[in-house]
Amino acid sequence: MTESPEHVRVNRKHWNDEADSWVAAGERNWRSEPEWGIWGVGEDVLDMLPIDMTGLDSIELGCGTGYVSAWMARRGANAVGLDVSERQLATANRLAAEHDIDLSLVHADAERVPFHDESFDFAISEYGAALWTDPYVWIPEAFRILRPGGDLVFLSTSTLGALCMPVDGSLPVTDRLERDYFSIHRIDWREAVDEPGGFEFYLPISRWIRLFRDTGFTVEGFEEVRSPRGGTELSFAFTADWAHRWPSEHVWKLHKPVT
Repeated sequence: MTESPEHVRVNRKHWNDEADSWVAAGERNWRSEPEWGIWGVGEDVLDMLPIDMTGLDSIELGCGTGYVSAWMARRGANAVGLDVSERQLATANRLAAEHDIDLSLVHADAERVPFHDESFDFAISEYGAALWTDPYVWIPEAFRILRPGGDLVFLSTSTLGALCMPVDGSLPVTDRLERDYFSIHRIDWREAVDEPGGFEFYLPISRWIRLFRDTGFTVEGFEEVRSPRGGTELSFAFTADWAHRWPSEHVWKLHKPVT
């Protein structure tokens, strides 16, 4: 097997190092009803999961502590959670046992998913693959593993949010465009002034659409997520005031047509 790309290796180490800091949030989300992103926007607003997933083969790409996979399993899905971090998966395994939820948890990265073509009916990523892997690789890979008629839904930081992130990694985001639009793709946060991290990935909106079209997906929906409240509290890179005025996150809903 060829060696994983640099960003995969760096992000695996980052998430293994950070795993302990995500345990409490994972435990809380395992106990909750579905709510999404850094502002906890409700499923009644974003509609990211089918109401009835009975019998659907589903996969979460970049599952972390596995709570989205658990939400799918509770709706009747045969749920698989995939993540590059073995320490995050250890938390997911523990919580699955504590909640008596049957999940299949797989240690792999979303750019090289170890399943056959057309293995799943539904794929989802809340951050995970949607932020930390190269869209020019993981989007075609998601298309490959979906059956005709299947759906891919993902939530990540918005393109506008990324454009307003200071280049030196200082927080919070500003109300200015801090970087070029058309060249945005891979951002290396290892030397960030505040909260050094790994590699994140973004695209201009037009290139997202072109990528989906070239891969074979149709776009069924696009949502720009708004914080439900204002305020000076900081959630990751964003204040609630900023995210109430401008979209800090976006959701894409894609469909693999039956040919």
